[in-house]
Amino acid sequence: MTIEGLFIPLITPFATTGEVDLAALEALAHTVLDDGADGLVALGTTGEPGSLTEDEKRAVLDVAARVARERRAPLLVGATPPEALARPEITAALAVVPSFVRPGEDGVVAHFARLAADSPVPVVAYDIPYRTGQYLTAGALRRVAAIPGVVGVKYAGGGVNADTIDLLADPPAGFAILGGDDLFISPLLALGAHGGVLSSAHVATADFAELIAAWRAGDAATARALGHRLSPLSAALFAEPNPTVVKGVLHARGQIPTADVRLPLLAAGETSVKAALQRA
Repeated sequence: MTIEGLFIPLITPFATTGEVDLAALEALAHTVLDDGADGLVALGTTGEPGSLTEDEKRAVLDVAARVARERRAPLLVGATPPEALARPEITAALAVVPSFVRPGEDGVVAHFARLAADSPVPVVAYDIPYRTGQYLTAGALRRVAAIPGVVGVKYAGGGVNADTIDLLADPPAGFAILGGDDLFISPLLALGAHGGVLSSAHVATADFAELIAAWRAGDAATARALGHRLSPLSAALFAEPNPTVVKGVLHARGQIPTADVRLPLLAAGETSVKAALQRA
């Protein structure tokens, strides 16, 4: 399957009793696909995998895989050991650059080479230096792209800089570059990104799908207008740690049973949720 277009990194809804609400998750996955998303991400950081038990992770993955199979949609999966990835519904594993240790670019390249060699599915690297502490230049990302089995990157560099322009001006062949900074997705698409993995698109799926389609079709006027409207929405949705405001908005709309998150996250404040609802 092609890894391009709009991917939704699914939140994990919690019931009033505290457990994962799998029915709400399934309904949400179908809704975003109905509204124009091209694919799903299960157990990405937006899904709070660090606070889920192993049984809960398996249940979440089962739901996402079932929806992906029924809808013939690509599915990326994070926070999952290699042995759990060997199922036909999974398109690729989403693997973050090692955090905290800052292994250097050579170490990152070696890390992804080992991951790709051990993985039963292709790998999409997740480059997010403001969380990992490890910055990657365009040259390092090209080295990652050259690894057999690495098929793309979720690119969340914190904005647009010289390396961003370098990478997108001459992207590696067969290597999907998906914007991962919601606030900057429009300029990344304008520079040539192949799509995005966007938590904000839980809230305005059709609009983000139209934004991606407009840039890819060369309709700059439509794309600019959408980008100018959606960037403030993304800013509002990220006013508190992701996915707290997104969950607050989805709960306010009746799409999930609670806005609950698990520690170390705290639920978003009422002011932040109201501000995001006004932008939606």
